[in-house]
Amino acid sequence: MTTNDLETRRTMMPVQIRATTNENEEPVIEGYALKYDKPSEILGGFTRFIERIAPGALDGADMSNVVATINHDQNQVLGRSGVNLTLTLDEIGLKFTVIPTDTSFARDLITNIKAGVINQCSFAFTVAPDDDAQDWVDSTRDGVDYERTIRKIDHLFDVSIVTTPAYPDTEAKVGERSINLVKRMQNDKEKDDTQHKRKQMLRELERQELLDSLKGGD
Repeated sequence: MTTNDLETRRTMMPVQIRATTNENEEPVIEGYALKYDKPSEILGGFTRFIERIAPGALDGADMSNVVATINHDQNQVLGRSGVNLTLTLDEIGLKFTVIPTDTSFARDLITNIKAGVINQCSFAFTVAPDDDAQDWVDSTRDGVDYERTIRKIDHLFDVSIVTTPAYPDTEAKVGERSINLVKRMQNDKEKDDTQHKRKQMLRELERQELLDSLKGGD
């Protein structure tokens, strides 16, 4: 895996502080980092697409060393899988539960979550190199070039609490492998279009030659 393969997604699924009955209990942050079959906003820049993650896409993914962070900042780590971060796969998607360490930035985050100022999450991942790990098909929606379905995630790197509520186009980072796949699709489509136009021109020339020969015989 190279850094060019790493993708991040910000989601509109809220995070929350789990209610506790004991004031002395440690606060628990929980939510869904991703939900299956939930269409994204329109992503991308020059090439625009809508994305879904298929059920089971995380089956077999490497989730052995996942960290929970704030805004994907490795200097603001809230927890780590196997320590104080629990990741659970269910029929909805990937749920995370983290009991953050007692740090100043974690306390500030908890205050902001309780106030509703920060309530979104994100995750960073790579798509498996398998041919069937993702599908890109032409979209019929206005302003959308492709519909992408992710069928197999190779590695989950982090789940993150993020401050940006929306998902700007510039934040839709797509792995180099996926971009190359789209480029090949576009090249193939251009070749098909060129061949189609060439066939149309040949048919028109043949038709014109036939008309000319008929005129010559009059």
